[in-house]
Amino acid sequence: MPPSVPPPALLVLAAGMSSRYGGKSKQTDAMGPGGETLLDFSVFDARAAGFGRVVFIIRREGEEEFRERVVNRLTPHLPVSLVYQDMTDLPPGFSVPAERRKPWGTGHAVWAARHEMTEPFCVINADDFYGAESFAAMARFLRSPGPADGPAAWSMVGFRLRNTLSEHGRVARGLCSVDAAGLLAGVEELTDIHRTETGAENRTEGSAPRPLSGDETVSMNMWGFTPAVFGSFGAEFTRFLAASGTSPAAEFYIPLGVDAAIRSGSATCRVLPTESQWFGVTWPDDRPRVVAAIAALFASGQYRSPLWT
Repeated sequence: MPPSVPPPALLVLAAGMSSRYGGKSKQTDAMGPGGETLLDFSVFDARAAGFGRVVFIIRREGEEEFRERVVNRLTPHLPVSLVYQDMTDLPPGFSVPAERRKPWGTGHAVWAARHEMTEPFCVINADDFYGAESFAAMARFLRSPGPADGPAAWSMVGFRLRNTLSEHGRVARGLCSVDAAGLLAGVEELTDIHRTETGAENRTEGSAPRPLSGDETVSMNMWGFTPAVFGSFGAEFTRFLAASGTSPAAEFYIPLGVDAAIRSGSATCRVLPTESQWFGVTWPDDRPRVVAAIAALFASGQYRSPLWT
C-alpha cells in the first residue's frame, strides 16, 4: 500500500427506524447460525478486505442499546467510533421545521460524519448483506492513490438488479446509468419494483408498468468517498434546504449529492460491478430466505461458525 494512502474506513448508516419491519430492529436481528447479524458479516468482510476501522452513524436516543448489542461485540475485532445523526445539525441560517420528526436522509447522515472521517471510506447500510467480493473491490479502489488535481475520485458498487429483488413485495432501487468509461452518469430512483417471470417491472401509479430485464445495474447504497465529499455534500445540502427545508418529510439522499458533484464536474464516480448476491430484509417474509442463504454460505465454506473466532 502506498504510504500516503491510509487504510480505508467503513462508515455504517445505522440510524434507520426499520419502519417496514414491524418496528423490530433489523440491525440486531440474528440471521447466521451462530447468532450473527447482517452487520456482523459486513464488518467481518470489511476487515478481511483491509479496512482499518468502523464508524457507525446512529441516533443518540438509541446509543445505550447500540453499544450493548453491537459496539461491545465488534470492538475486539476493529476500532469502533460513533457519530450521531441529529436533525438539528444544519448549515448556518437554517432551522428545523416544527413538524419534522426525523433526520434529513442518507446524504445528511454522511455529512454528519464530517468531523470524524479523515481517510477514504466506504458507506454502507447497517441492515444489508453485500458480500466479500464487494468489499474487496471497494478496498482496492479506496487504497489506490487518487489524482493530485482535478475531480474527486469516488466509487459505487453496482449490483445486478435480479440479485437484489424480494420475493414478497416491492423494493426501491437506484437504477444506474454507466458511461463507456465505467463512470456513473446518473441514478434514477425507482420506488415500486416487483419481480416478474421475465425479470422485473416498476409500477408507478398513473403510468404503464416499466419492464426491466433484471440485468440493470443498481445502487444498494455502497459508496466509496474521499473527505472531499463533505464540502461537496455541504454545499448541495444547503441548496436542498433552501428549496425544501420547510418540508417536514423531504430527505437529502446520497445519490442527490453524488449527482450534483458529477454534473458540476467536481467529482467522478466509478462503478465497481459485482456478481455478489445482495441479501436484505425489506419485508418480514424475506427473513427465512435470508437465513437459508446465509446458512448455505457457511455450508459451502465461505464462512466458518462461529464467525468471530
